[in-house]
Amino acid sequence: MRIGTPLSPSATRVMFLGAGELGKEVIISLQRLGVEVIAVDRYPNAPGQQVAHRAHVIDMTDARALRELVERERPHLIVPEIEAIATDALLDIERERLAEIIPTARATRLTMDREGIRRLAAEELELRTSNYAFAGSLNELKAAIDGAIGYPCFIKPVMSSSGKGQSMINDPSEVAAAWEYALSAGRVTCPRVIVESKIDFDFEITLLTVRARGAEGEIATHYCEPIGHVQVQGDYVESWQPQHMSPQALQRARDIAGRITANLGGCGLFGVELFVRDEQVWFSEVSPRPHDTGMVTMASQVVSEFELHARAILGLPVDVSLRAPGASAVIYGQLEQAGIAFEGVDLALCVPGVDVRLFGKPESFARRRMGVVLAQGTDVTQARGRAQEAAAKIRPVSA
Repeated sequence: MRIGTPLSPSATRVMFLGAGELGKEVIISLQRLGVEVIAVDRYPNAPGQQVAHRAHVIDMTDARALRELVERERPHLIVPEIEAIATDALLDIERERLAEIIPTARATRLTMDREGIRRLAAEELELRTSNYAFAGSLNELKAAIDGAIGYPCFIKPVMSSSGKGQSMINDPSEVAAAWEYALSAGRVTCPRVIVESKIDFDFEITLLTVRARGAEGEIATHYCEPIGHVQVQGDYVESWQPQHMSPQALQRARDIAGRITANLGGCGLFGVELFVRDEQVWFSEVSPRPHDTGMVTMASQVVSEFELHARAILGLPVDVSLRAPGASAVIYGQLEQAGIAFEGVDLALCVPGVDVRLFGKPESFARRRMGVVLAQGTDVTQARGRAQEAAAKIRPVSA
């Protein structure tokens, strides 16, 4: 692919729909390659907007506003970074060839909706998943649980991310509250949830899967080393790479990731979430973009997931090799206010093998991810210990 000069008629222009911390790192990677970047979000001064050439604030679920902005900016590529987007508008934009949607408009539409992607994985591709059902009312939810799902089970909005609106329940007395919580926390107003049976797994992984063009123009699939992670209330709190698993389980994980990403099509990096027990593997979810647990790759890989995504969407070669065992630990806001500050960053950086990323989000919430500690080690155990030690030294404080 030919890359022009930013802010000139020859510029290669990429528009991000959503400009959080993950998008920010991809934007930085693209700018290092001489790409002109436009960052769009629903609130001003989002992390990615702080480093882009231009920024816009719109309601991305408003199809008309989204279409008008694309026609004004004329990007070559559009990179959706969040789920709350008017995907019908993206389908029209792709069909009319106004811009290329990364990886495809269909992939964006399917993966923003748990119902769409689960039906594709389980019913069309026949991948192994947990038992599941969808419900559009409290009565439907109760009937599904009493029928095929049982307790304990998980209830999630069909459209949400980072654990928002998710509950694990153990008996009928908790169903109504979980239903209300799911409706209140979904990214888009939609009275519909997925309920899933609990899988007794040994660990869960993210398998970063990259579809990129080779020297002859053919699309090849590349797999990063598996990433292990711990989640609390559906949101990741630490991750590490590589996660040890048997060769048989790893091959099954790659087979699942390869099949789902090939069906979604296009080029770019996908975060495929999987459950593993012994040599058994279950598909959970897939995101057609860098994954939060994959922030560890900024420490562990030769080329981070963000650089991989940037290269793949530009048609450039990729390298998924591991540099060293690594780990990440989340820094939460802890405070409910705008413009907070952080103390102890100097102490954290005194821990061997540690680096820190503060995202620059303009407003803090108690459970909002405001930064991440990255660490290398001689093995995963040492890297995790260093990341946790350094994260404990960083304190969000009122400014």
